[in-house]
Amino acid sequence: MVRPAGFEPATLWFEARYSNPLSYGRVQTNYIRETDYPKRKVMVQADTIKTMPKIKLSLVNNILLGGIVLINVYIILAPLAPAVIFWWEKNHTSRLSQLSNQVNLPSKGAKQSSGVAVPVGNTLIVPAMLLETPILEGPTRTEYNTLDQGVWRWPLGSTPDKGGNTILIGHRFTYSNPRGIFYELNQVKVGDYIAVFWNGTEYVYRTTSVASVQPNDVAILNQTKQAELTLYTCTPTWNPTQRLVVTALLSGTKKAGTT
Repeated sequence: MVRPAGFEPATLWFEARYSNPLSYGRVQTNYIRETDYPKRKVMVQADTIKTMPKIKLSLVNNILLGGIVLINVYIILAPLAPAVIFWWEKNHTSRLSQLSNQVNLPSKGAKQSSGVAVPVGNTLIVPAMLLETPILEGPTRTEYNTLDQGVWRWPLGSTPDKGGNTILIGHRFTYSNPRGIFYELNQVKVGDYIAVFWNGTEYVYRTTSVASVQPNDVAILNQTKQAELTLYTCTPTWNPTQRLVVTALLSGTKKAGTT
C-alpha cells in the first residue's frame, strides 16, 4: 500500500492492526476514505473507533458476569436464609411464648393466659414452628393456586369437628417463596402440641409421629376412627423426593376463648 506523505504515524497504526478484520476493518476503510484529512483528525477518529467498542463490550461482559454471580448466590443462599430467620425469631423474640399461650393444653388445671388473642376464622397454630396461619379451603383442581397462598385443607379429608383424619398441606420451599408456610415442619417433635381453631372451637392435638414417606404413599390420606391431624410437605429442602409427615392425635377441645 502506498503511504501518503505526512501520514506516517497514522498509516503505521492502521497497518499494525489490520490483521484483525473483525475488529479493525472499519478503521482501514476510514483511512483509505479520509486520506485528505489532517493527520490529527484521522488519528482521533481511529482512537474513537478503537476504544468505544471495547468499552461497550467490557461493560456488557461485566453486567452478565455480575448477573450470573448473583443468580448463583441466590440459588445457594435461598434455601438457607429461612433457617437463619427462624433461629433469630426463636431465640430473640417472644413469638414462641406468645403462640404457646394460645394453645390451651388439655392438662389438669391448665388455663389460657389472660389477654391472649383468639384467632378469627379457621386457624392452625404450631408453636414449635412459630406458626399461626389461616386454613384455606379449595377444590383439588385449584390446589396449586391455593397452596401458593398458604395452608390448604385437603377437601377429601375430614374436619376437626367431625373427627377422623384432618389433613393440612403446605409448601416447604420454592425459589419464588423460599420460606414456605411449612418450611419449619421439621422442627415439630413427638410430644409437641398443635392447635386448630375451627368454627369457634379450639382442638388441641399432641404429636405422635414424625416421618418421611415416599410421594406415592397414600396411606397418610386414609381416614381413621380416632380424631387426628396430619400435616405434610415436601422434603428434603433442595431435592424434594419425599414427603415429611407429622401425625397428631386429638387431646382435647375447648370453646375458643374459654379457660
